[in-house]
Amino acid sequence: MDDFTLGVLTNIGLFSFLALSAYLLLLAGEMSFGQQAFFGVGAYAGGVLTALYSVPLPLAALAAMLLGALAALLVGLPTLRLKGLYFAMATLAAAEIARLLFELLRFQRSIDGELAGPDGTQGFRGIRWVFEHGVEAADFLLLIYGLLAFVLTVLLAVERSRLGATLRSIGEDPELAASLGVDVDRFKLGVAACAGALAALGGVLFAHHNTYIEPRNFDIMLGVHSLAYALIGGLGTALGPLLGVALDIGLLEGSRLFGGTRMIVFGGLVAVLLIVRPRGLLDEQLVHRFTSRTLRRR
Repeated sequence: MDDFTLGVLTNIGLFSFLALSAYLLLLAGEMSFGQQAFFGVGAYAGGVLTALYSVPLPLAALAAMLLGALAALLVGLPTLRLKGLYFAMATLAAAEIARLLFELLRFQRSIDGELAGPDGTQGFRGIRWVFEHGVEAADFLLLIYGLLAFVLTVLLAVERSRLGATLRSIGEDPELAASLGVDVDRFKLGVAACAGALAALGGVLFAHHNTYIEPRNFDIMLGVHSLAYALIGGLGTALGPLLGVALDIGLLEGSRLFGGTRMIVFGGLVAVLLIVRPRGLLDEQLVHRFTSRTLRRR
């Protein structure tokens, strides 16, 4: 496998975590433009732990996920009281505040005679755990997709459970769900925390793949793309966001067919699909139809 193909596949895997994070909130009826903040929290937290304190990557990833969940809870407590566009704008504002905080973050230590750690707008260099432990690019790709497969397995299992049915009922009609005894506010906070942890996991892997991160890696466009991936791929299944990522990064960017006009093509694709298929390519009707046919054949 050549380096370009390996890079494209790695990016598809990395940004799939962010897309699934946005997808979880969409299922709960909330449109977030701020998941890139928790992606950044995971990237910085994981980088600090491995680069400055020599914490093993698995432990650093778990700690970063906990921090991402906590950050999502802190954002969710005031913002989940808002509805629709107000919630979307509030999450966008929170993400921009997080990005500005990353620009102010300066925390460096001397490692082997060189300064390492976050240095504000100059970025965070020296996240070299992968190289120091001899992890090849192909092996790191397997790690990314192994974790992604585990996350997908859990999400698909949840979708078929009572918990998944409750989540979709809240997204469709929160008042009706509340009348049936569901604590909607607490449930949404739990979903927000899980989404934050999932985005943070993607951020940890992103930082250790790139070995260098900077605040502008986590700007508004990353949040817009994460939401678009879920909307394009479809809200009928957790496989939908992955399809959205594959279409953008794998087809539009990886094929290099559109060159500098890729963003224009992607924006047009989003606009068309929102009109033609407002719930995405893999919407609930298509998934239900496919599932019914499969059951009948069995």
